[in-house]
Amino acid sequence: MFASIPKPVRRIRWDWVKGVHTSVNAAGTSTCATAGLPGAALAGDTDAVSIIGVGLAALFSRDLTRLIQELEAFPSDEALWRRAPGVNNSAGNLVLHLEGNLREYIGRQLGQVGYSRARDREFALDGLSRDELVRRMGQVKELVVTVVSGLSDADLLAIYPEQVLEAALSSHDFLVHLHGHLNFHLGQIDYLRRILTEGSAVAFAGL
Repeated sequence: MFASIPKPVRRIRWDWVKGVHTSVNAAGTSTCATAGLPGAALAGDTDAVSIIGVGLAALFSRDLTRLIQELEAFPSDEALWRRAPGVNNSAGNLVLHLEGNLREYIGRQLGQVGYSRARDREFALDGLSRDELVRRMGQVKELVVTVVSGLSDADLLAIYPEQVLEAALSSHDFLVHLHGHLNFHLGQIDYLRRILTEGSAVAFAGL
């Protein structure tokens, strides 16, 4: 567990986060932008903005971009729904599972964005096109980045609203868990694509 998240600071050094750039507009308001992150307006008092949240958002943005790259690398819609011998889930179903997971645990629980999850359908649906899955994951990426980058240090230190695992976790620690879950399935999707289509490695996006 991460027991000691730094306390909010008066002036955040955005250059501590790789790829983050700041500028001041004509109104005197600082703006922040990083690879995959929408510009975020910062008032003179930056106490509400967490550098840890911004860093987590950048990692989610990178890896959801990589997931979209994987989808685009499949040679056909049909290939997304094929199952390898001894493997229960198709790549398409794993993508739907990640969509439901992130919409529920980040969008609804932390962002208060309305969503009604039907987890069983994530593993039962099939036949959706690559374009449809890319569209959905693009929306998920925007949602996740917006919610996570807007969390304060107090939000991150607070106990996550629902006990999902065997022990209660802070929102920070549960976000780390969700990021690991995303990458676990991203790796599975990559190997399913390579095995089923004899595809090659994808030149993944960086931060």
